[in-house]
Amino acid sequence: MDWFTASEYWLSRLVFQRALAGLYLIAFLAAALQFRPLIGTRGMLPVPRFAERVPFRSAPSLFQLHYTDRFFALCAWTGCAVSAALAAGLDSRLPLWAGMLLWLVPWALYLSVVNVGQTWYAFGWESLLLETGFLAVFLGNDDVAPPVVVLFLLRWVLFRVEFGAGLIKLRGDACWRNLTCLDHHHETQPMPGPLSWFFHHLPRPLHRVEVAANHVTQLVVPFLLFAPQPLASAAACLMIVTQLWLVLSGNFAWLNWITVVLALPALRLPSAERSLPAPPLWYEIVVLAVTALLLGLSQGPVRNMLSRRQVMNRSFDPLHLVNTYGAFGSVSRVRYEVVVEGTDDEVPRRESDWREYEFRGKPGDPRRWPRQFAPYHLRLDWLMWFAALSPGYAGPWFGTLVERLLENDRDTLRLLRRSPFPPDAPPRFVRARLFRYRYTTWRELRETGACWERTFVREYLPPTRLTEVTQRS
Repeated sequence: MDWFTASEYWLSRLVFQRALAGLYLIAFLAAALQFRPLIGTRGMLPVPRFAERVPFRSAPSLFQLHYTDRFFALCAWTGCAVSAALAAGLDSRLPLWAGMLLWLVPWALYLSVVNVGQTWYAFGWESLLLETGFLAVFLGNDDVAPPVVVLFLLRWVLFRVEFGAGLIKLRGDACWRNLTCLDHHHETQPMPGPLSWFFHHLPRPLHRVEVAANHVTQLVVPFLLFAPQPLASAAACLMIVTQLWLVLSGNFAWLNWITVVLALPALRLPSAERSLPAPPLWYEIVVLAVTALLLGLSQGPVRNMLSRRQVMNRSFDPLHLVNTYGAFGSVSRVRYEVVVEGTDDEVPRRESDWREYEFRGKPGDPRRWPRQFAPYHLRLDWLMWFAALSPGYAGPWFGTLVERLLENDRDTLRLLRRSPFPPDAPPRFVRARLFRYRYTTWRELRETGACWERTFVREYLPPTRLTEVTQRS
């Protein structure tokens, strides 16, 4: 079938596959380094406890069949190794079928992680990595030219990412419609980056232009992905520029980066002509069958986008093959942060020596400037942002976090930037307080050197000792 492949996209496929493998590597690295205190046997939300109440068919995972911390670590580091091999181009040195199986390994391993990750993995970019990674299995290697239908499916994913995000904004918070959301977003986003303070202080008319441009990029430009070249390449380039602007303005794990990666196959990159073999019949049959399956499963996301009750970031099947996406349908006007402190005083008082735990990414010390972590994902820091919005978000895991801090648990402390207590002298009491944070003005920054100003709001968790938190849990 002459129409089945598009040899002019071989370089686009190559760049896409290497970049996607790099994102897989980052995702597995984050899983390997963070899983023990989050979902390990003594984690805040242990996998064995989850597997007892959730059947395999609802959340297919290797860890439903067998779990130990050692086995999880083996799988996560195996994912790192395979991802690194794919980034180095090992799949191109293998036969077509072997290259496909190699791409299937990180997808299956990461699916196993996500399906037992619970709240820590309930982010849209997890499903987006899985959906994109599944398509990469069928994109082929140097043995064949890229299949047209898989290139189309990748554009279809990108369309749903952008158009779904545009619709949820238009239907959600009124500030998107009156172009004022960016007056607040850079200050209240989950994890600001090193330039977020400057983005927040851009002139308000420029914020209006940014929001209007965002609507165009997400509601109009996605349709051009299915236009003839060079319009499709122009649309993809515009999306890439928009995503890189977002990369500069905040820390959104690999959400922006995988959107950039998804735009790459839509680009017709200049390259020398390559003569690639005709695809084998079995490959054509497999690719067409998978395409038919995914188009059938797309009914769920399409209905969701058309619905007035559109939801964000939902999977419609346990394998995360086709999902719906969206971000920031509503924007907070005020930033709250939970500040966790400990003391070694025998009786906790207001005037006790309360020492603050420092998190890696979330705001804490008003003088500490935010750092760039994305595309790496600091899962605890992100969930602490949700905890500040409402204690209900933190209910399943916050008590265990406090318990681990009272124990000076080594794995938990590794999630933090700094503990104020030495390893052999844990605190006697831990408390949490809620503060309102706002960016300082230019003048305040010059006078104090602080990028944040914070005001105490209320007690979040009263002083708690180990026996008390154990009884509560």
